[in-house]
Amino acid sequence: MDIFRGLKQFFWADKGFLAGSVLGLAAATALGLIYPLLLKVLIDDMITPKKFDGVLGLALLAVGIIVVKSACQYVHGFSGGRLGNRLAYRLRNTSYEKLQSLSFSFYDSARTGDLMSRLTADIEGIRNFIGFGFAQLLNTAFLVVFGFGMMFAIDWPLALMTLAMIPIIGFVAIKFELNIHPVFRSIRAAISRLTTSVQENIMGVRTVKSFSSEAYEYKKFDGGNAQYKDNNLSLAGVWAKYFPIIEFIANLSIALLLLVGGWRVINGSMTLGALISLNGMLGMIVAPLWTLGFQINNYTQSKAAGERLLELLNKPIAVRNVEHPLVLEDSAVRGHLQYRDVSFRYPNHEEQPSALLGFDLDAPPGSVIGILGGTGAGKSTIVQLLLRAYDVGDGSITLDGVDIRNIELESLRRQTAIVYQESFLFSTTIRENISYGRADATQEEIEEAARLAQAHEFIMELPDGYDTIVGERGMGLSGGQKQRIAIARALLLKPRVLILDDSTSALDMETEHQIQLALRQVMAGKTTFIIAHRISSLRSANEILVLDRGRVTQRGRHEQLVRAPGLYRETYRTQYADRPDELGEEATAGERRVTG
Repeated sequence: MDIFRGLKQFFWADKGFLAGSVLGLAAATALGLIYPLLLKVLIDDMITPKKFDGVLGLALLAVGIIVVKSACQYVHGFSGGRLGNRLAYRLRNTSYEKLQSLSFSFYDSARTGDLMSRLTADIEGIRNFIGFGFAQLLNTAFLVVFGFGMMFAIDWPLALMTLAMIPIIGFVAIKFELNIHPVFRSIRAAISRLTTSVQENIMGVRTVKSFSSEAYEYKKFDGGNAQYKDNNLSLAGVWAKYFPIIEFIANLSIALLLLVGGWRVINGSMTLGALISLNGMLGMIVAPLWTLGFQINNYTQSKAAGERLLELLNKPIAVRNVEHPLVLEDSAVRGHLQYRDVSFRYPNHEEQPSALLGFDLDAPPGSVIGILGGTGAGKSTIVQLLLRAYDVGDGSITLDGVDIRNIELESLRRQTAIVYQESFLFSTTIRENISYGRADATQEEIEEAARLAQAHEFIMELPDGYDTIVGERGMGLSGGQKQRIAIARALLLKPRVLILDDSTSALDMETEHQIQLALRQVMAGKTTFIIAHRISSLRSANEILVLDRGRVTQRGRHEQLVRAPGLYRETYRTQYADRPDELGEEATAGERRVTG
């Protein structure tokens, strides 16, 4: 029950509905047990002595009980429905809010399909159990207590004899729950993996088809599907063993009642009405015991689902605000950034080398910092630490002299805008994609940002212009078009710190040149980081850092670095090899000086 205690905050506010669901079902159950008593009265007090005057009154009483029982069942259904749906609403919102607050390190290893499964199937399983399954389990207990109480009142020796079977049924049910819970956990995990496989395949369908990997993907899916099937077959095996045992024990108690009760009716120590009444009550008790497996099944599913949800809800947030964070005033932020001896190693990658080692940088307001390096050199890590996607391991990063760990996260990130190499667009209009960070932006401001990003012209050529719906993840647009929309989205924010993470990699040289000219106007007064593989993107930077394995191996302006031996000049010569007129003067001047 620790699982349900952990979820108590989500349903205890509606404890009135919980009470209504349980009490309504309990009242309906108690009223249902009156029918066998009415049958006893009909047989023993009216039919046997042939006194039929009270039959009409007895029938009207039965109708009245039916009406009241129906009302109680309505209360149960109404309360259970409200309870379950309000629980699911709160749990879904809280889970989604938790996903929004979890740090980047969580998403480094999280699987989309698994998270979707938790927010849909797992919450649905909990909703069904808390709303109705919990009341059904209690109702079984009520039925046993009420039923045997009434049986004891009619004939306690016979009731005691049949009651002896109940502990056996309880023992079998507990064994069943212990066996079936691990199976349900494996089923939940299997469906999560299956959902992830489908989601990844659909999202990457172009890659799959481009590499003619349909057969491979089908085989991978078939493997996950087979595991899901095997888990369900294991579940069916547990069910197959459980039901015959329960049915045998339950029917054995009925047979015992008929044998002993029939003998007592024959010898006159018991009335026929009492036997029929006891048989009816025992049948009403045994019926839910037969379905106890389904109820345990429901309970076990919700228990497994609750474990997965609590695992998500209890995930620690790696990056969070200090107790009293500083909230930045937008107009007061200058954008002076300093990295002091920063070292960092990604969480859960202790066996790998540090992403940054002893990194130092002083970026005055309005400066443009270029960053060049190979894959894994630490380029993106620099800006990820600035955004507090992760907290630095050693050293510090300051904004206008304040350690960014002491600044409110939202306030810090509001001062920055980033354009990633892989531009993500939402499945909505182009207008809403550009204004994503500023929902109050006017059409004029949106178009101005689009013009600066060289996107306005191609947008206007689309069928619905800015109202054109973008396909999932920007499907339907070229890579360059997506990047230009992403650049417009960043420019619309008018941030103090602008980060371009290889944001022009999908653009042709001419478009890149036009955007760079426009960006020079926008970058005026802003501290800008340009991460790029193209030298053309870095030439105008105030300072260029060349990284290799987390360390700065070269730093300086373009004119300095292109004349010094090292990675920068090698990259420059490679990229400009087909343009010797541009290459000769700068690169060879440095070589002549070094060799001369």
